[in-house]
Amino acid sequence: MTTAVDKSLIKTLVESWGPPGYEHKIRAVIQELVADLADEIRVDAAGSLICRIGSGGKKVMIAAHMDEIGLIVHHIDRDGYARFSNIGTLFPSTLNGNRVLFDNGVIGTIGMEHAFDPKHTPQAADFYVDFSDGSADNGGSIGVGSTAAMYYPMVERGERLIAKSMDDRIGCAVAIMAMRQIKQIGSPNELYFVFTTQEEVGVRGAKVAASGVAPDYGIALDVCPTGDLPQVEKLNVRLGQGAAILIRDALHIVPPKIKELFIKRAEEAGIPYQLEILDLGSTDASGIQQTGAGVPSATISIPCRYVHTTSETVDVRDVAACVDLLVEVLAKGLDV
Repeated sequence: MTTAVDKSLIKTLVESWGPPGYEHKIRAVIQELVADLADEIRVDAAGSLICRIGSGGKKVMIAAHMDEIGLIVHHIDRDGYARFSNIGTLFPSTLNGNRVLFDNGVIGTIGMEHAFDPKHTPQAADFYVDFSDGSADNGGSIGVGSTAAMYYPMVERGERLIAKSMDDRIGCAVAIMAMRQIKQIGSPNELYFVFTTQEEVGVRGAKVAASGVAPDYGIALDVCPTGDLPQVEKLNVRLGQGAAILIRDALHIVPPKIKELFIKRAEEAGIPYQLEILDLGSTDASGIQQTGAGVPSATISIPCRYVHTTSETVDVRDVAACVDLLVEVLAKGLDV
């Protein structure tokens, strides 16, 4: 079975607001979307949304992080521009001219000093946010501690979906589409779908949630970079070639038995998949794995081009494959 990808769901999620530590708006959106899908829903001390389906059997925690890269204002300079620090990894080469949305609804533009100097290499300190509205005090609406996320709508290009926060709202979408199916067909496991906080600043929410859930197994849903672009690291993953099953990343080695089970489930169901080895970065699975006495964990990755930019790009067929694989694993049970 191939999942019919819900593009309206994805659009709702990727256009919602929620930088690390400030996930209240995206959490409210997701909570409304899953209200009828879970047997129990709660919010933990770190702000993660925990949704239980079923009871009895081994506990499986499925984690997708709600937060997106953002910024926080640390001072307003003498010219009235907001100087900021990153919340999560922002690439200086991609920032100039981008728009951001503050929590209070103000839209700002990122500018850069020496923008037209071809010899200048952009540095973090060069950037500022212009939030002027033409009044003498620029509206006075932005100050120290104001937070913002990138501001762009989702667009479609054939099988490709392009948006500012596929990382990791597309993982949240995969989780929700899987929840819809699992609610109908059931699972021998006790499932905890967790929409986590602060992944972009160190998988903090996943660690707290896993401590509370105490799962027997963990599965992270996240994006991974692709190796099909010019002059990039030649990774095995390609856009449009199926779900990526992680073998190893910078902080996480997937237990071979779990990796082999995921491959087996994909092959049995005819789900297209590819194998992922990543030298930089990690996912919530690394945090879950190191919780308590240790939790065997895996990652299903959605291939994504231009990660941590306003044009993160995924393929609908890969999204469907990730949902299908997750449902296949959960419906047949995880106990290795």
